[in-house]
Amino acid sequence: MIILKPKQPNVFWRGDIITLLFLFVVCITFSRDLQYTKAEMAIMGLLITLSLVIRFIRKASTYDFKSEFKMQVPAYVKSLALLILFVFLLFLLFPTTGKSRNIVMLLLVAFPVLSMGVNFFIQRATNPVKAHNDAIKYTLVAGTGRLAQVVEKNIASQKNNNYKVRGFVNCLKEPCFIGSEKIVSDIKGIQQYLQSNPVDEIIIALPAQASRKVQHIISAADYHGIRVKFIPDYQDVLGSQYKITRQGKLDVINVRQLPLDESYSLFWKSSFDKFFSAFVLILLAPMFLAIAAIIKLDSPGPVFYCPTRIGRSGRPFKVYKFRSMRECDALTGGLLSTQKNDPRITKFGQLLRKYSIDELPQFINVLLGEMSVVGPRPHRSFLNHELQQSVDKYMIRHYFKPGITGWAQVNGWRGPTDTDEQKRQRTLHDLWYIENWTLGLDIKIIFLTIFSKKVHNNAF
Repeated sequence: MIILKPKQPNVFWRGDIITLLFLFVVCITFSRDLQYTKAEMAIMGLLITLSLVIRFIRKASTYDFKSEFKMQVPAYVKSLALLILFVFLLFLLFPTTGKSRNIVMLLLVAFPVLSMGVNFFIQRATNPVKAHNDAIKYTLVAGTGRLAQVVEKNIASQKNNNYKVRGFVNCLKEPCFIGSEKIVSDIKGIQQYLQSNPVDEIIIALPAQASRKVQHIISAADYHGIRVKFIPDYQDVLGSQYKITRQGKLDVINVRQLPLDESYSLFWKSSFDKFFSAFVLILLAPMFLAIAAIIKLDSPGPVFYCPTRIGRSGRPFKVYKFRSMRECDALTGGLLSTQKNDPRITKFGQLLRKYSIDELPQFINVLLGEMSVVGPRPHRSFLNHELQQSVDKYMIRHYFKPGITGWAQVNGWRGPTDTDEQKRQRTLHDLWYIENWTLGLDIKIIFLTIFSKKVHNNAF
């Protein structure tokens, strides 16, 4: 969260690829003016692949700044020996003749020598990075409250870091979460402390409203040429699901950052929705025609019932369902909830509703971009308003598209919302879903929708 030691780059494998490609071009140039054959291109690709696989298996491709190059030479030589052995075996299994064979042999001779030189150059070029990362960095934490304690624990929890906390500066009249023996100064004495003790950086762990104290610490750090990191304490106010982004020249806090706020997550979910719904509609088209015919024969009226529901951002839309009743509620502003043994339900409608077959046309809504395959179920306007007033954070479920099925439904919280517990549990499950979304979770919910008995417990 606060101090992360930079991961060391895996540079050797890049050097090997550059070396192989350079030698390949040189060999071809001297043999016949850059005229490649398909066999040579395949051999080149195979050499690079073999080299990377062997180096990865032997862990010789990872550059460790803490070990000398000469310590890595034995592992590197063994990797090259394995590469040569594999190529020799390939020659025995798939013999080649002429210039192609000569080029490969030249590569195998020149590659070890040249690549060792390239990697030695990498070692020398990265020595300053090694020295910088190995040096101990003394840190002073400004603050003694809960946030300062979090900073201390975070630094202590990071393995192989070179940060060492010098101590803590008492800046505010706040509950102290730091042992008194660790407090080395107060804010008035910070200048004198910095003058007498080597410090590489100061971490300010204070509330944003303590702006004067923060500015005083920054001024003291600037006077002594010390780097400063400021950790704003937003968690107590905003919770844990926030994200700081940059918008032009402004730092912007997204107060409730959710998985589907990430562009790549939204892309995968949207793509899955489109492909899956198209597949289902094509696969079930014959069944849809049969259901439509039975509905028309079973009772007079249209095949589809298209009531208005509340979708993303509270916008109304028409949802497609197979009609399962003789007398349906009003399409817009309907108030009649379905009851158990409701006399309005037709005989065929009972079957449709029991197995949620009446919901299948909603895959059309998914293709139209109004719904997702998985998400919080859309409610009627009056029920939406009722839950908005009675259940905390209910409207957060409208951040994203509603779904044909959802986490609440597969956990048995579908159907009636007569009691406070039913309303609360449905909302809690919907909120948990959008806070923990993964594509794997969507697939799991689809599986449970088809095979779990809980889904049909309250279906009527």
